Amino acid sequence: MVPAAKRASLPAALPFWASLALVPLIVAVAHQGGWWLALVPLSTWWLFAILDAAAGLNEENADPATPDAALGAYRLVTLVWFPLQAAVIFYMIWLAQTSGTLGTAEKLGLFFGVGVLSGTIGINYAHELMHQRNRLERTLSDLLLASVLYAHFRSEHLLVHHRYVGTVRDPVTARYNEGFHRFFPRVLRQSLVSAFAAEAAMLARKGLPWWHRSNPFWRYAGLQAGFLALAYAIGGWGGVGLFAFQAFVAIWQLELTNYVEHYGLTRKHLGEGRYEHVRPRHSWNAAHRASNWLLINLQRHSDHHFKPDRRFPLLQTYGPDEAPQLPHGYPVMTAVAMVPPLWRRVMNPRVRAWRRTFYPEVEDWTPYNKGLNPPPR
Repeated sequence: MVPAAKRASLPAALPFWASLALVPLIVAVAHQGGWWLALVPLSTWWLFAILDAAAGLNEENADPATPDAALGAYRLVTLVWFPLQAAVIFYMIWLAQTSGTLGTAEKLGLFFGVGVLSGTIGINYAHELMHQRNRLERTLSDLLLASVLYAHFRSEHLLVHHRYVGTVRDPVTARYNEGFHRFFPRVLRQSLVSAFAAEAAMLARKGLPWWHRSNPFWRYAGLQAGFLALAYAIGGWGGVGLFAFQAFVAIWQLELTNYVEHYGLTRKHLGEGRYEHVRPRHSWNAAHRASNWLLINLQRHSDHHFKPDRRFPLLQTYGPDEAPQLPHGYPVMTAVAMVPPLWRRVMNPRVRAWRRTFYPEVEDWTPYNKGLNPPPR
């Protein structure tokens, strides 16, 4: 039995179910067309940015020893999301291709909204699920990622990003002064290569070739091909194009978030390719209440990298003496990141302050800025 004090109540978990409201919303606006289609991105990014301003910060921490059995009301939202997202994607393809009421611009606007849904929510939930150990959750993660044609993200995230975050070997750690529009194409290329190399290296350690059937890239390819075939069966080549467009929007959302999470933060090089252990200081932290409801505490990213297997309701937040703080939640910060001069004006002084606070002994940051292994200090 789980003690009463350890049980998560449904009212406490309900704010994290806010994402489900997007499903009836996108169906409703799809039938309205026109400017109504803007309601989906407005209801995710800007509504929650406004709510953050009203709700403020949540700096309370749950007991990290709370057992899984007490978290059912929280976990359920991540378990039910895949069938809802898949239904939305393929219903929208059917509607767009058969209704005859949506013009080309409206179709693109609609599937931009679908991509916001599958990126802001779907990939985020896939991220939570891939860190768990049971087969159901990992399978749901694979399905969510395949539905946006980014299935290799699981390998890249677990085998590369978490191991090498804050170092030159992690493609996803945005370098100081690197604008998002340079970061994005670099990451699209490098993360696929690094993910495949990591899986091939694991197989090689077992004496197996990269083409062995246990390489998850075969599963990734099969799932993605299945989704593309279903899109074609429902909507023809136009359906495939709309499916690919929502996938691109979702991937853009993911990598925009990745860019914000680690911009300019590096682990200290200890020599011979070795780095200090990952600590909360190596990820940007944001305790903004409302956007953490929408993003199931993803903004408590400092703790996620410190304790990667910790479920989202138990992620801890930190003060500025332990982790660097974003001035706003992700909805605002990702918008700022799309304008590099504004981003540098907001974030570069914070990176420099972080360096003075945590690494006053490092006098020359040039190698870190250029993505090189610096000499140890």
